[in-house]
Amino acid sequence: MSNYIKRTIEKKLNSMIGVFPVIMITGSLGVGKTTLLKSLKNKNITFVSLDNMLIRAKAKEDPEQFLKSYDTPLVIDEFQYVPELLIYIKIKVDEMLRKALFENACNDTIYYLTGSQVFETMEDVSESLAGRVGILDLYGLSTREIDGRLEDLFIPDINLIKKRERVNKLSEKQLFKRIFNGSYPSVVNDDKGDREVFYEELFRTYMERDVRKAINVKDEYKFIMFISCLATLTGQEYNASKIASTVGIDSKTVDEWLSVLKNTNIIYLLQPYSNNNLSKVVKRPKIYFMDTGLSCYLARYVSSETLQVSVYSGANFETYVVSEIIKNFANNGKNAKRYLYYYRDNNQQEIDLIINYDNVIYPIEIKKNSNPSNAIKNFNVLKNKNINVGNGLVLCMIDEIFKVDDDNYYVPIDYI
Repeated sequence: MSNYIKRTIEKKLNSMIGVFPVIMITGSLGVGKTTLLKSLKNKNITFVSLDNMLIRAKAKEDPEQFLKSYDTPLVIDEFQYVPELLIYIKIKVDEMLRKALFENACNDTIYYLTGSQVFETMEDVSESLAGRVGILDLYGLSTREIDGRLEDLFIPDINLIKKRERVNKLSEKQLFKRIFNGSYPSVVNDDKGDREVFYEELFRTYMERDVRKAINVKDEYKFIMFISCLATLTGQEYNASKIASTVGIDSKTVDEWLSVLKNTNIIYLLQPYSNNNLSKVVKRPKIYFMDTGLSCYLARYVSSETLQVSVYSGANFETYVVSEIIKNFANNGKNAKRYLYYYRDNNQQEIDLIINYDNVIYPIEIKKNSNPSNAIKNFNVLKNKNINVGNGLVLCMIDEIFKVDDDNYYVPIDYI
């Protein structure tokens, strides 16, 4: 734990302990779910991992006895491998709640569950432990976590932005090195390690542990082509038929495979913003990889310098910014899907990101350059539509906050 980087989500996690009998942390392979739980102050927590085949077999054979053989509080790592445990966890939780109600016993958190199959995990838990479980999503390290800075919620109100602590300013070269390396703790903590070897092993394990469990991939090469194709499309609108044509599979298979990547938190689908006052809005979501290092590996970039000068540098810069904001909301215990959107209509007018917070719509453009021109031209599509529009932001590589007009500002990405 000597290299442990303090996670912002610890605050939310600690606030849930003792409130929920069960706490579940979901996240993709390697983001630090178990490490996060091992950082808890309660040193008496027992850990067991269902990644271990022998332990998993024991749990499947007799889930009730399996739970009885461990003291609580108990962390069950990758518990989605044995969903049969949930009914017996519910029995134990209900027994504790009954004693708390009728025998004045203590009510506490007795089970911590981690899982990487988000949809399957959430579905099973929601059905079995409704009202008894607190759920958190964990992603890779945010820039604020890496820099050891306060990470309060990113609300685009310019008056709040100006009060935020800035992270360490990076040159464009340094920033693209961070984008290229990604946010997995193992890479961040080991700058002398072999990044490519890490991502090769991560992807191999992901294929064996998550992909093959979720779907029957008859042609593994096609799946690799598919995910590599998506990596070159990060930051772009999702078009199943276009991807299907490129990879040589049908659109139904594209949708099925995409759901696996989404449900294991590899990618994030940013939904389009619409309401009754907006017409001709495109309905397709945009694709973002939640770790830029993984997307760069899959897109076969061999260096950050190559990435920086490529035609995809802007899309990867946008992916980095959007993923940072998604992580910010998740780290503060907020469901990003309730707040974050993008806008595009049939006239090709687009706004990169919209944050809907406290019934105020904040339009945001994301530009790699330090002096972008005409960046706010599409913000007007939201005006005079009975929408409560706040100030707009252009997140870019500028040195200081700069006022564009009375309603819009250039803001350095160091403020995210």
